[in-house]
Amino acid sequence: MDAISTALADSNRLLPSVECRLNEPMKNHTSFRIGGPVRAMFLPKSIAELTELCGVLRASEVRPFIMGNGTNLLVNDKPLDLIVIKTAEVDNIERTGETEITAMSGILLSKLAVFACENRLSGLEFAHGIPGTLGGAVSMNAGAYGGEMKDVVQETVALNAVGMFSVTGDAHDFSYRHSRFSDNEDIILSVVIQLRKDDPAQIRARMDELSRQRRHSQPLDLPSAGSAFKRPENGYAAALIEEAGLKGFAVGDAAVSEKHSGFIVNRGSARFEDVIAVIEHVRETVFKSTGITLETEVKIIR
Repeated sequence: MDAISTALADSNRLLPSVECRLNEPMKNHTSFRIGGPVRAMFLPKSIAELTELCGVLRASEVRPFIMGNGTNLLVNDKPLDLIVIKTAEVDNIERTGETEITAMSGILLSKLAVFACENRLSGLEFAHGIPGTLGGAVSMNAGAYGGEMKDVVQETVALNAVGMFSVTGDAHDFSYRHSRFSDNEDIILSVVIQLRKDDPAQIRARMDELSRQRRHSQPLDLPSAGSAFKRPENGYAAALIEEAGLKGFAVGDAAVSEKHSGFIVNRGSARFEDVIAVIEHVRETVFKSTGITLETEVKIIR
């Protein structure tokens, strides 16, 4: 029996209440609508279930892939010998101080922003239209329209091989699309958000205006994983791609968006290899014309 089979048998025996789906297609869990079946996907509903499950898998020497809402993933459409833990149902949230919110890692940013607004707290308006979960947003220091997670995150509780630990302030090592959680296997469990008081009508007005700007400028009608490339030091990825004449460039049903060149969209039945081909062509063409190497923002699971 291989390690994954052993881990599955142990987890089903020790944690029968945790939902487990065998041979689950990842295309059903990614905003790109691309991705083959994984050996198993677990869907814990609490921090306790998540930590216990990780302990069982670790005892079998299995490293699971942790995902939130799948909005920043490009997953191979071949079968993957992988155990996935989807945290989207670990989404409790509460106000824990006058200007403080504590939320679990699986909560959607849109839900978190609405909760803040309802509690007369400002600072998360920028996050209202970002489709991912809080854990993923903290890990990559997600941002939009001048705001970033580093502006509001006060404390993060996470899990590693030793146990649970807390990170505060500068120890997050936030920078552009990066944090101390970006390059390791630590699992974010919960986050303390520090905001400021404001009139909820004004907060809602700002969220509505940012939503209007997104609808106007982004291809929200087609599957994608958001911005395909990080912003380079000199300039903007979308502008460089458009200047290179790549708007609309396609391989199969994967294409550079006609509406926003920073997005690669699935026009219907794009395959993993189609998207990879578009990414590689864009990177090569932009480098030849500008000398700038674009770095992917989307996380690629091969």
